[in-house]
Amino acid sequence: MEKGLKMKIICVENLPSTQIFLCEQIRQNKITQNTAIYALEQSSGIGSRENLWTSFKGNLHLSFCIKEDDLSKDLKLSSASIYFAFLLKECLAKRGSNVWLKWPNDLYIDDLKVGGLMSSKIKNFVIVGVGLNLKKAPNGAGILDIEIDLKELVHDFVKYLDEKIQWKDIFNKYVLEFEKSRKFSVHYKGKKYPLDNVLLYEDGSILLDNVRVYSLR
Repeated sequence: MEKGLKMKIICVENLPSTQIFLCEQIRQNKITQNTAIYALEQSSGIGSRENLWTSFKGNLHLSFCIKEDDLSKDLKLSSASIYFAFLLKECLAKRGSNVWLKWPNDLYIDDLKVGGLMSSKIKNFVIVGVGLNLKKAPNGAGILDIEIDLKELVHDFVKYLDEKIQWKDIFNKYVLEFEKSRKFSVHYKGKKYPLDNVLLYEDGSILLDNVRVYSLR
């Protein structure tokens, strides 16, 4: 039987960016175990294509790191963004949300983006940053369709991560959900690509200009 992640959860009042903070702590060897950190306020979050993610107090600003050896054995690092985003989507759906995952790692309610996720690798850690509009959203974005306590959400999600659900099980569900993405387009290397006719591969990548693309982050 696999051991749990034994993830340490830290809550702080304010940070410019939980993702930058966590990455720096790992580089400086100040964090050496699986850790999740969330800030009640965040002033300089990172969003799509390195843009600033505008957020507000009461929203979710979360970053966590997991050692590669503690991940599901069938999960490739190139599939990590979709994997963790879909886990969060399922965690919210269990509480009654209609949130869905737009390829590759944006969370939507209907046609409005309510959050997003990004992943990277430093040393032996996969680092994942999550932003989710729970209370307030900037113009053009949406708010999650359910009320949920911030602390409860973080702890529920960490428990869900602890289950180490296999990638194949996540992908089998995501294949159906991917159809909702087909009416959208994505930006990649300065060009805009419609998703209506793209092929979704078993590792979560799609083909754009004859190049396999795994993430836009």
